[in-house]
Amino acid sequence: MSKGFIARKTITIHAPLAAVWKGLTDPEEVKKYFFGTQQHTTWQPGTPIRFTGEWEGKPYEDKGTVLKFEPLKMLRYDYWSNWSGDADVKENYQVITYRIAPKGNSTLLTIQQSNIPTLDKKIHSAQTWGVLMKSLKELLEG
Repeated sequence: MSKGFIARKTITIHAPLAAVWKGLTDPEEVKKYFFGTQQHTTWQPGTPIRFTGEWEGKPYEDKGTVLKFEPLKMLRYDYWSNWSGDADVKENYQVITYRIAPKGNSTLLTIQQSNIPTLDKKIHSAQTWGVLMKSLKELLEG
């Protein structure tokens, strides 16, 4: 499942590791910066992950499976969006990886999305992750 393009973004957040981790994994925190998206998962590897909400008046449900979960370090899931225009088949699922690491009194967050089918979608993904990371940073620092 490692074909296609990869989008990768990194940001330094002036907040403790535990606060950034909570921002990535706690559904109430996620909803505050992720366009109102509701995250549904137990974070157990092999279990489903879903993202539900409404965008421009249209409901959506994006889905995938938790692949890896290392508290305070890394989490990974595969992901398919009904907005993608691609068929809901395993080869069209992208892989999202969050990694966090201490950086002095701050936290370094890296988000990578792989198996992106086109350059245009890679550019769009990178821009979206940039907006989300900035919103998370503002939430946790402010």
